[in-house]
Amino acid sequence: MSRSARARPARASASAVDLIPLLERRLLFVTGKGGTGKSTIASALAVQAARDGKRTLLVEMDAKGSIGSLFGVAAVGYDPVSVAPNLSVMSMRTEQSLREYLKVHLRIPLITKIGPLASTFDFVADAAPGVREVLAVGKVCWEVKENRFDLVVVDAEASGHVVAQISSPRTIRSLVPRGPLRDQTNWMLGILDDPARCGAVLVTTPEELPVTETVALARRLRAETKTDIAAVIVNALEPEVEENTLRLANDEWFVATAPRHAETVVGAHARRTGQDDCVNELRSALPHDVLLTVPLHDESGPGLVVAIAQSLTGVQGVR
Repeated sequence: MSRSARARPARASASAVDLIPLLERRLLFVTGKGGTGKSTIASALAVQAARDGKRTLLVEMDAKGSIGSLFGVAAVGYDPVSVAPNLSVMSMRTEQSLREYLKVHLRIPLITKIGPLASTFDFVADAAPGVREVLAVGKVCWEVKENRFDLVVVDAEASGHVVAQISSPRTIRSLVPRGPLRDQTNWMLGILDDPARCGAVLVTTPEELPVTETVALARRLRAETKTDIAAVIVNALEPEVEENTLRLANDEWFVATAPRHAETVVGAHARRTGQDDCVNELRSALPHDVLLTVPLHDESGPGLVVAIAQSLTGVQGVR
């Protein structure tokens, strides 16, 4: 058996069958190591859900502006803005989340800027673990509770911070003995801990370091939260080199006649073999999780989002 056959993942295809249970949930946190394409994957999931007729909200948690650039929107703010049928986007803003929390849950009307109260909040949030994070998580959970959207997709913090964010209601509940803030954590945890409603989507690329970090993140999520891992998505998998093409590239006459082309083919095969090894490593470490793979695409911006959405539903075959 050739190494390429040995390296091929036992289950490395995405299909509508895999994606449907994922999009049936109400809240998805999409996370991963920086540079793996988590924002694009989050956007693709939101696009596909909207195409399926679901009222979908895509939330950018770190407010870096990547969601806006993917959809051609100049500025994405705290108030959801429609970018396509059934699809709205927003960016998390801590001060505005605090304003909303005080108005909705504590019945404190705030018409002007929060001013000194915001400064006080900054001091408390920096001193008390989980306060800043629980406001962000509370906002997306509130959108689920209010039922204005069928699905909320969160372009969450990178893997180094997302666990603290998702576990913040549990952190607050353990630190705050009583009061309205602690009371809010109960219904939040009812959503976050329910695998039928909430899940985390871990995005990686088929490389050694991102795969290692993804496995570590999965273990931390299971140890420190009760949020289900809905799927692990391997992004940017290079095309597989066909056997005939590889055989030709190794032919002495072909190597002598077209050395650069032969080198390109052999190099592509070597890269894909290494990627398959990484996917197999991921499958071995997380054998019970849904594993989806997305091929490398040449598109960028909105075209890339649509191409990945099609890949995830099996419209374009995924190897």
